[in-house]
Amino acid sequence: MVKKMVLTMGAMILMFPAMAFADAPSTAMLNTGLNSLWVMLAAILVILMQGGFILLEAGSTRMKNAGHVAGKTIFTFGLGSLIYWAVGYGIAFGEDGNLLFGLGKFFYNPPILYGENAGLSDSVFFIFQLAFATISLSIAWGGFAERAKLSSYLIFTVVFVGVIYPVVAHWIWGGGWLAEDGAQDFAGSTVVHLSGAVAALAATILLKPRIGKFNKDGSSNQILGHNQVYTALAVLFLWVGWFGFNAGSTVAIETGFFGYVAFNTQIAAAAGAVAAMLISWALLGKSDITTMLNGGLAGLVAITASCAFVEPWAAVVIGLIAGVLVFFSQKFFEKLRIDDPIFALSVHGAAGVWGTLANGFFATPELAATAGVGKAGLFYGGGWGQLLVQLESVVVAGVFVFIVSFAVLYVIKKAIGFRVTEEQELIGLDLSEHGAYGYPEQMKKAQQNLNA
Repeated sequence: MVKKMVLTMGAMILMFPAMAFADAPSTAMLNTGLNSLWVMLAAILVILMQGGFILLEAGSTRMKNAGHVAGKTIFTFGLGSLIYWAVGYGIAFGEDGNLLFGLGKFFYNPPILYGENAGLSDSVFFIFQLAFATISLSIAWGGFAERAKLSSYLIFTVVFVGVIYPVVAHWIWGGGWLAEDGAQDFAGSTVVHLSGAVAALAATILLKPRIGKFNKDGSSNQILGHNQVYTALAVLFLWVGWFGFNAGSTVAIETGFFGYVAFNTQIAAAAGAVAAMLISWALLGKSDITTMLNGGLAGLVAITASCAFVEPWAAVVIGLIAGVLVFFSQKFFEKLRIDDPIFALSVHGAAGVWGTLANGFFATPELAATAGVGKAGLFYGGGWGQLLVQLESVVVAGVFVFIVSFAVLYVIKKAIGFRVTEEQELIGLDLSEHGAYGYPEQMKKAQQNLNA
């Protein structure tokens, strides 16, 4: 064995003689390199969640809008990336701002190489945060589904990624005033998910329900999505991507803490899926697949804030409650005659609120110290303090996002129109907005049958 190792090293030196004279990298440099590699992998997982959102929204809506869903997601991801680079990142993480918003790092030009004690590559951190911003944007699109003009997506992307999302991110993650208060939101139950859901709420209120969703007597009609297999695959893709979302937010690998975060993420999601399936089975007499899928996502959303702050048993409880909550939340919004085609308000909104508040109950003093944010929750001797801080962050972030989103979308509605015409909605956004169908063969067959 030793002889083989000596021969191998000798061969390597002959092939790469510079190795014999190069200085060995320091421990700090190696840590930075490994941390950067891990966070880059996590960022890729989060970016691939966009594929999950394409399948989720396309599968949950009708065939005549599938191509539009896929295309506008890629378009807004591209546009959002440019806006976040130019403006959003500076507002969220600029070092020359104040407790309300950051300044600097606009049109960000990161260092080409990282320094000796950087800890993490600046450019990798930017990509990671960009992925989060565009995921929040994709959540907001749930309120636009099947009835909004493409031009409204363009304008709202600029404002949401350029201003709305970065301000909330600065408050909680960028050294803003909620961070000073000790708000605990490890990977974004409030920053990412609640922000996106509240923007979706503003949109769906202004757009009003889809044609045929509600009757004059207030009763609702079920508008089924065209492909439940798509929605199931979407949940699987999002579930896998969530390990980048939550575990990647450790932004380091030295202690292996990312494994603990991933562990909590998995069992909370599992609990959410099981709870939602069982509650629908018990109350409806049939086990509803859509509710179960939403329960899994709700468990993921809820544990996103608390994955680094709670013990495993609490992660399971958080997921179980999220799975039950999403079932009743869907019914609640429907009774309010709010049309939420992909259940963004329940999955990302209601579960996002619960997940953020859960820290106020379940955060342990040891994990709060490890994360370096806030204090222990009510059940661990911390009193009501942390719970009140969590409630503060939910209320303030939610109200801010709703008011600004509603104002921007209202101006769009009055200035250029927000919703497509009735004829365009009935035809479908594939044809009315893009001039082509996402499923051309199926639509051609339907037209031939109609002509016959």
